Amino acid sequence: MRNLIYRLYERSLERGLAPSDLPKHVAVMLDGNRRWAERRPGANAAHGHAAGANKIFDFLGWCDEIGIKVVTLYMLSTDNLAKRESKELADLLKIIGSVATEMAKRKRWKIRLVGDRASLPGELLAELESAETATAKLNKPEVNLAVGYGGRKEIADAMRSILKKHSDEGTTIEQLAELLDPDLITEHLYTGGQPDPDLIIRTSGEQRLSGFLLWQSSNSELYFEEALWPDFRKVDFLRAIRAFESRHRRFGA
Repeated sequence: MRNLIYRLYERSLERGLAPSDLPKHVAVMLDGNRRWAERRPGANAAHGHAAGANKIFDFLGWCDEIGIKVVTLYMLSTDNLAKRESKELADLLKIIGSVATEMAKRKRWKIRLVGDRASLPGELLAELESAETATAKLNKPEVNLAVGYGGRKEIADAMRSILKKHSDEGTTIEQLAELLDPDLITEHLYTGGQPDPDLIIRTSGEQRLSGFLLWQSSNSELYFEEALWPDFRKVDFLRAIRAFESRHRRFGA
């Protein structure tokens, strides 16, 4: 009975969405995998991360159903790389690599790695870049895998890229100072060429960005969901989209 009620509610929410008001780019912070495992006797962090990985494919399917063109998944931060207990981190890296490989096999999404590639272990980087290459020519929705990602590091890398490019071209510091504007920096971000996220969802009840898409989120709508990521349901997703559509976006005004 409960499942039937949820399905009816899902259909009602979906019918109420306005296609013209849908977000073009949805970013999600996949938070709560460890807490999900802690609440289950005998489960460890790896079980939580595996459950979270399975939820990714559900989530991407929901996005496809309503026509979201760009999705960014925050999977591993630069802080995670430095601070996670080594066994948990090793398990998480394997799971992330498996997710990327499976996504590439399905050929339903064009994958982009967004993060500090130099900080990633060689085996994981190879899997992620292989998934990128395998899907590069697909005319499909884009999925950014934020792995080894830090917002401040991304901005610093963008500035480094700008300086190197213009140094190679012989541009002087004075000339570069005249050229430097937000559009130029945006072009050199990991997400260069993509629209900024219209909606950022964070699960698990936490209400902070934790360094996620610091530059790109200046006009994003934020939605905080109490459910832990492995428990995130389609009705939760549709409610987030409904909340987005109901907001009057002021774009900083």
